[in-house]
Amino acid sequence: MGINMIPFLKYKKIYYFISLLLVLISLFSLIFLGLNLGIEFQGGSIMEIEYEGERPALEEVRQDLSDLGLGEIFIQPVGDNSFVIRTEEINEDIYLDIRNALGESAQESYFESIGPVIGQELKEKSLISIILASLAIIIYIGFTFSGIGGNLIKSWQYGIVAAGIGFFHDVLIVLGIFSLLGYIYGVQLTIPIAVALLTILGYSINDTVVIFDRIRENLNKRVRSSFEEIVNDSLNETLVRSLSTSLTTLFVLLAVLFFGGETLRWFITALIIGISLGTYSSIFIAGPVLTSWLGLKSKKDV
Repeated sequence: MGINMIPFLKYKKIYYFISLLLVLISLFSLIFLGLNLGIEFQGGSIMEIEYEGERPALEEVRQDLSDLGLGEIFIQPVGDNSFVIRTEEINEDIYLDIRNALGESAQESYFESIGPVIGQELKEKSLISIILASLAIIIYIGFTFSGIGGNLIKSWQYGIVAAGIGFFHDVLIVLGIFSLLGYIYGVQLTIPIAVALLTILGYSINDTVVIFDRIRENLNKRVRSSFEEIVNDSLNETLVRSLSTSLTTLFVLLAVLFFGGETLRWFITALIIGISLGTYSSIFIAGPVLTSWLGLKSKKDV
């Protein structure tokens, strides 16, 4: 008899439907809306301007810069008295023209300029980093779980499920959400958010591996139990640990989100969304996917 406090596997079709819906929405957004890439990935200049007194209206600032031939300008209010201004890559003369157009009351607190070649290189390296991290995790888990599960589940299947869910579920949905945020609110995908995606991937897989490790232990102890019973019992046994770890992490992130300032807002937002998704996928998707995979294999062997 298994513990079966919560029949996780009984409702796996519902979990699959929710996840599939979120993934499809994310793919739709990424394909048709795209990502609003920051200057790190597409090149350009970014300047944060702080006003000593009352901040002027956004349209007034846009009008002051309209005659400089800057092309597309992105202006975002920050805090109570600042603006972040993003433009194409500018030279020193245009930079001085911008400062003069904004007036003496505008004080520069930050400026950065990145060429398009460097931006493209950073974009490629960020993608390669995520892919290589996923492959390394598959190989590592494959070795760690080697010889476990007999003919039921192979060690490489644990790795593919863990890394696949982390990448194609958690990271992909976070990217989809930021695609929508970029389209609606102008939120840009920056290097800190790319770092957050790698962190999400690692966190999600770590949570999944804890559950898989309990499945591995129970496979050795309970040779007469069915694989579905072992997976369901393992999920119940690790549920409190998974939720406790995630909640304590989320409490800290929420504190940083509310009190950490504007510069950390979207980095922390990405982590909060990703860790929440990682917790959900580890508990409700990873184990059921293993049982579904085993079910497909059993049907083929018949």
